[in-house]
Amino acid sequence: MSTPTPPAPATPPGPQLTVRRLLLLSIPAIVIGVLSAVSLRLLDLIADQLDDVLWTDTPKSLGIAPDSPWWIFAVLTATGIAVGLVVWLVPGHAGPDSATTELASTPLKLMVLPGLAVVVILSLAGGVSLGPENPIIAINVSLAVALVARISKAVPPELIGALAISATIGALFGTPVAAALVFTGMVGEFKMGGSLWDKLFLPLAAAGAGSVTMYLLGGGFGSQTPFDPYGAPQAFDLLLGAVIACAAAAFGLVGIYLFPLVHRAFHALRHPLLFTVLGGVVLGLLGMIGGPITLFKGLDQSEELLADTSAYGPGQLTVILLVKLAALVVAASAGFRGGRIFPAVFLGVAAGLLGGALLPGVPLSLAVACGVLGVVLAIARDGWVALFVAVAIVDDVTVLPMLCIIVLPAWLVVTRAREMLITPADLARERPEAPLPWARSGSVR
Repeated sequence: MSTPTPPAPATPPGPQLTVRRLLLLSIPAIVIGVLSAVSLRLLDLIADQLDDVLWTDTPKSLGIAPDSPWWIFAVLTATGIAVGLVVWLVPGHAGPDSATTELASTPLKLMVLPGLAVVVILSLAGGVSLGPENPIIAINVSLAVALVARISKAVPPELIGALAISATIGALFGTPVAAALVFTGMVGEFKMGGSLWDKLFLPLAAAGAGSVTMYLLGGGFGSQTPFDPYGAPQAFDLLLGAVIACAAAAFGLVGIYLFPLVHRAFHALRHPLLFTVLGGVVLGLLGMIGGPITLFKGLDQSEELLADTSAYGPGQLTVILLVKLAALVVAASAGFRGGRIFPAVFLGVAAGLLGGALLPGVPLSLAVACGVLGVVLAIARDGWVALFVAVAIVDDVTVLPMLCIIVLPAWLVVTRAREMLITPADLARERPEAPLPWARSGSVR
């Protein structure tokens, strides 16, 4: 996923926006926001239903404990088989490998979207350590561009894509603030005049509509665990918080540097069924070691960790961190489709709890926020998003002044490191020049 800043193709071109044009374009922006949230919520609900079948109904009917190591292994292996079959056989091959894509997306052919949606649902329900963010943004961008193009030619496709990205980010994080922070980093590329808020107006309208719709549909983001407010900043906490954030960022970089090596190892098998099944087997083995807490995208599991922090000692947290990082790298490398932000949040929560246990003088809310800040900063490579998620997960705005300073040394740790993205140069080193037989049926673009 690396940085969530949308690329240049998603930059809306055009002249300076007038009040009239802003008002007129607000209509498609709001519609795109609502529809983007609906598609995300629908995908989540289908995945939840399948989750119940796989992890509650079926093991109960078989008399098996759902947290049995062998059941975890069986479900993840079966998920690898199912995803591999879809990527191999379904038209469009479920879109591009998520390891090669950032959070933003250019439109895909409509024939690609059903297969992409199926593999995301399978992965979310099957316990794969990836979130829905990259695929659902790709789906929403593609649907929005296709829909608006049929209705009106007056709205540029680039603007439609930018609005769909913003709307989906707003729906994913439950607030337009996240989208505003993402788009603030790219407004300098907008080819139009006006102030910063002129350029943010339409993305914010789409993100606001998406977040409100998601709330009304029962979705949301953030910790449900009440923290004691951090309160007034303490000078010594700056040092301890910076140690936790920098250590968490460095830990995230370990996975990032292993990422191209693991991706190359899996894709040496060349066929998607082979390397995705192998990925499912490895994820199953990791799940047997780490247990249910290390499965899935990680948001519910973060709440589980925070619900009873005394239940996890430093040794357990270390195992959880190592297993979850390995699961994220394997899932992202082995052909599954998904994003890396949500698993990064879980890793950050675990890292913050470990840091708080090793440095007991740090208030818990600050320790967890610093852990999330460090890991998300390393994996997302965006300081705004890292700050937002760190505050949102602890639901304590009093940590923000401290985080705004602590993010600076943490940024120095990651700024010259590689991103968690398989680049064209990486692909050139691991792939033969001849196209793979299963992939000749057509481009996804």
